[in-house]
Amino acid sequence: MSRPVPPAGEIILTYDDYLRLPDDGKRYEILEGVLHVTPSPTTQHQRVSRNLHFILHTYVMGKGLGEVFAAPLDVVLSNISITQPDLIYVSRERQNVITEKNIAGTPDLVVEILSPSTSGTDKVTKAQVYARYGVPYYWVVDPQEKTVEEFRLERGIYMLIRCWKKEEHFTPELFPDLMVELAKVWA
Repeated sequence: MSRPVPPAGEIILTYDDYLRLPDDGKRYEILEGVLHVTPSPTTQHQRVSRNLHFILHTYVMGKGLGEVFAAPLDVVLSNISITQPDLIYVSRERQNVITEKNIAGTPDLVVEILSPSTSGTDKVTKAQVYARYGVPYYWVVDPQEKTVEEFRLERGIYMLIRCWKKEEHFTPELFPDLMVELAKVWA
């Protein structure tokens, strides 16, 4: 009797595999076929997420620009890249990517709020994935350092537009007439 031999090579997970993951309170993402699992966010993370979501949602809805979503919500960039950004903006022009179950395609903006356990993945791996799938704007929010890094996709890589700090007023390139008082984000 011969023993079963595992398949050779790297195992690439897909959206179908993702749908079979347990609903256990952990945050699952598949980045280019590789499973990433993180614990639920801290209260500080959630406060910053809530505050920034409120500011963006109020602005976007007031101007009729599209929709802003907060995690958990799947962004299916491809069959092997499924993310759950902390905040997602989809413009009116891209509304076709919004489905009943998820965002099935590229949003205009993703926002990742750093936690000690996700910092490296958010700043490197996820940035590469978002760039690969053409997400035009990427913000990295660091509640510990009280910074917002604003990136724009140029020729397939993210270029830093500016790093906003502490109590500054953040005026994002994507929304040039919005002024975000960062003190309200950190509150």
